[in-house]
Amino acid sequence: MRSISAALSEFASQQQTAIMPFVTAGDPDLAFTEELLRRLDGLQPGLIEIGFPYSDPIADGPVIQASYTRALASQLRVDQIFESIGRVRPDLTQPLVAMVSYAIVLRYGSERFLEKARSAGFSGLIVPDFLWESEDPLRTLCLASGLDLIPLITPTTPPDRVSRIAQQASGFIYYVSVAGVTGERTGLPQDLQRNLAHLRRESPVPVCVGFGISQPGQVRELRSHCDGVIVGSAIVKRIAALSDGDASTRPNRKLVLDEIANFVADLIRAGNS
Repeated sequence: MRSISAALSEFASQQQTAIMPFVTAGDPDLAFTEELLRRLDGLQPGLIEIGFPYSDPIADGPVIQASYTRALASQLRVDQIFESIGRVRPDLTQPLVAMVSYAIVLRYGSERFLEKARSAGFSGLIVPDFLWESEDPLRTLCLASGLDLIPLITPTTPPDRVSRIAQQASGFIYYVSVAGVTGERTGLPQDLQRNLAHLRRESPVPVCVGFGISQPGQVRELRSHCDGVIVGSAIVKRIAALSDGDASTRPNRKLVLDEIANFVADLIRAGNS
């Protein structure tokens, strides 16, 4: 299992941009999630992000919020997610990153959560509601567990705070392209490239960008300005079709897997060209 830094360094050495597809665990069920992870891993995108469903998500737009609601409706538990990832991890080569609310980590128990995450095969965590200035030992616990704790930085983060967070980051920095929530957007902010250039000068670790990126053209536009691109809502929206309407009218699961794989393959080609 490659580390996050090794995976991103490999892409950088080939002057390519990693793609990080986002998947909600358990939407519509864990069996589908496992098969989707196998399909995505076979494309060698760079990294894969797995969302832990939460009833009060942080900065997630309506598409991802709805996927969390669908997963939680089946009484999905954290232990089931860890067991599922542990089953599929031997079939995968790409680093896995957990997107998880700190409320889940605290309720589960920080040390126990990190131990389970590492044992299941995760390489890092994105904890959007973790306060980096706090005295909480999460960063130290992650370091001891061999897990990267990946911070989010937004366009409204003050410059002095950007510098402090960047110096404490590991794995990569998740740069939020726009202030607001996740979701597909037709265009990228005009100041995004300038903001990324500044952050890359400040950061000792790679910089990946997400929120609103959903098209190969946007990946091509960004590929020389960041180390990786995170795509979530555009993938999760395709999965939603498996839960929409009457069961008799829902698409075949294989067709949805094929559609997502083809979409991500297009993103990967854009990051490589």
